[in-house]
Amino acid sequence: MVVVTEKEEMERRAYARVGLLGNPSDVYGGRAVSFAVAGLWATVRLRPSDQLLVQPHPRHDLVAFPSLHALVERLDGGGYYGGVRLLLAICRIFHNHCKQNGIALEDKNFTLSYDTNIPRQAGLSGSSAIVCAALSCLLDFYGVRDKIRVEVRPNLILNAEKELGIVAGLQDRVAQVYGGLVYMDFSQEHMDKLGHGVYTPLDVDLLPPLYLIYAENPSDSGKVCST
Repeated sequence: MVVVTEKEEMERRAYARVGLLGNPSDVYGGRAVSFAVAGLWATVRLRPSDQLLVQPHPRHDLVAFPSLHALVERLDGGGYYGGVRLLLAICRIFHNHCKQNGIALEDKNFTLSYDTNIPRQAGLSGSSAIVCAALSCLLDFYGVRDKIRVEVRPNLILNAEKELGIVAGLQDRVAQVYGGLVYMDFSQEHMDKLGHGVYTPLDVDLLPPLYLIYAENPSDSGKVCST
């Protein structure tokens, strides 16, 4: 989704992801089916600026608290990390990928900010949605969307999260890059030959009625994946 608010300013969205079948076979050379959830998304906004600035979110990146008790409550409910680190990481991965692949980037700066309504730590890929939306902004701001193939973009998103110690596979990022319902084949043959899986968008009308249920008191899904 693209929303233009003023000249050269842009907004990109990426949606929450549900792994329907095959999770976590994406990290074991298997196959999976996942889909994006239209009602839950992360938004990243980019506007040109004189210096490069990554803005903290007023709620998710708090560093000021009325008391020690309030600080602990915030950490108990939302963990230690907000979204700024995710934006910083994808900027680095994007820059390095372009440099390594001979993709020239115009010398200009920007301000990045984000927002999200994806429930935290609910296994809905809220972190990767922020990274995905930010990557989409960078592709368009620098005019290189046609130089970085869609199949490669999930790898960049995953690499940004790996920079931060987040343990995950490609499945979530593929669903968020492609949108809708996607079948994915991560066989070792494809990964060795192509550097990525083979991804096939499917008709969302193939899905039966589904209900999304998530925990009121979540835990860090990255810790679960790393055990």
